[in-house]
Amino acid sequence: MTTTPLHGDSHPDGPKTENDGKQSVGLKKQIGLVSACAIIIGNIIGSGIFVSPKGVLENASSVGLSLIVWAITGAITAIGALCYAELGVTIPKSGGDYSYVKDVFGEVAGFLRLWIAVLVIYPTNQAVIALTFSNYILQPLFPSCFPPDTSLRILAAVCLLVLTWVNCSSVNWATRVQDVCTAGKLLALCLIIVMGLVQICKGHYFWLEPKHAFTTQQDYDMGRVALAFLQGSFAYGGWNFLNYVTEELIDPYRNLPLAIFISIPVVTFVYVFANVAYVTAMSPTELINSNAVAVLFGQRVMGVMSWIMPISVAISTFGGVNGSLLTSSRLFFAGAREGHLPHLFAMIHTNRCTPIPALLFTCLSTLLMLCTSDMYTLINYVGFINYFFYGVTVAGQIVLRIRQPDLKRPIKVSLVWPVVYLLFWVYLLVFSLYSEPVVCGIALAIMLTGIPVYLLCVYWESKPKGFNNAIGAVTHLCQKVCMVVYPCEEEEEAADGEAVEN
Repeated sequence: MTTTPLHGDSHPDGPKTENDGKQSVGLKKQIGLVSACAIIIGNIIGSGIFVSPKGVLENASSVGLSLIVWAITGAITAIGALCYAELGVTIPKSGGDYSYVKDVFGEVAGFLRLWIAVLVIYPTNQAVIALTFSNYILQPLFPSCFPPDTSLRILAAVCLLVLTWVNCSSVNWATRVQDVCTAGKLLALCLIIVMGLVQICKGHYFWLEPKHAFTTQQDYDMGRVALAFLQGSFAYGGWNFLNYVTEELIDPYRNLPLAIFISIPVVTFVYVFANVAYVTAMSPTELINSNAVAVLFGQRVMGVMSWIMPISVAISTFGGVNGSLLTSSRLFFAGAREGHLPHLFAMIHTNRCTPIPALLFTCLSTLLMLCTSDMYTLINYVGFINYFFYGVTVAGQIVLRIRQPDLKRPIKVSLVWPVVYLLFWVYLLVFSLYSEPVVCGIALAIMLTGIPVYLLCVYWESKPKGFNNAIGAVTHLCQKVCMVVYPCEEEEEAADGEAVEN
């Protein structure tokens, strides 16, 4: 199968220019302030608020401290987002923090960021959301005990396979699934917060009173509090997704920071009050012993209408898996464009214009993550490694200020904020390593496996002819099986036309 490689002006993230009489198609600046806020809020609010409360409360040891953890995590998220806003308009490239780390710290650091995202972050995130979906579907069928692990894994795998098929089949189908699931997400959260306020008005606020809120069954431990922050940070994951579409923002110098100022406080408010609502209907012990807190909450406060809650959360988490599959292809494309991933991952189906190889790879890696059904261990994996690279990226902001002080920065935040973020970052990583050395150590070890892979596959350019022929043969075989090619100008124009019609 003949393929047309992506070069310069012809890639989908480049500007629309004319070169040698040919017109390239690029992404347009069509995302305004409202859409930017929707991207941030929609990507942050997913499964986290329905699964992380247990982990946060268990490690924080008291209701009062757990609510403080949720609020501080929101504040730290806002600071990190502001630092990313400066980087986003200073280095206006697709790929988000992968591009920033690569430009500031070099090819190897950028590759390791991509490597860990491909192997750990996206697959783990999708596995956690799929397992949350399974928990909320099956928990009503097992009211007096936890659902069997095997059942959880099988249903999570079915969810993942169905959504991979949807995303491979049609971008329009995937976006329609996302629209429906977003409605379910908002319904569930609105119900939880409103019913929580009703509970407070009825006088059910025992665990919110200061003398009870900070009651603990064990002493506070700095390491466990760090794990509470990791669990909470999972629920705030997705705050940096707007940086993946900086090139498409209308007036990014105004709308990028403004969207952050609006969206992060809204999400923080929703998360804090959702957790307030939970403890109006159940004790801390009951919350910790439940893997589906929203189901238990619905059973306690909604009576015969309690079935609405598991259905709403299941729809929400179903959409969370779908949204993660949708966004992962952009990172795969950015990595393949830089030569850090096989070119196969930048290919799309000849008729459907969907990134089938990238979707199949992330599906397979997520299925491997489902070998464990312990969501909270998986959250510690992804939380630790995510925060590790968030800190590296924010440190890059300071390095760039020192290295290129005169570089044009349309958005320039005070260096106080990246310093505050990095101080919190050091605390979080040090005490997380102390509390969970095996989990965090394995995450770091997986990241470091990227070094020999980089040396072999990227740095070593004079590979034997037989090696290149073998890679080429595998690539062409996969092209024929998946019916995919590199995006060309005609296909991109057709895809744009279809999108406009729909």
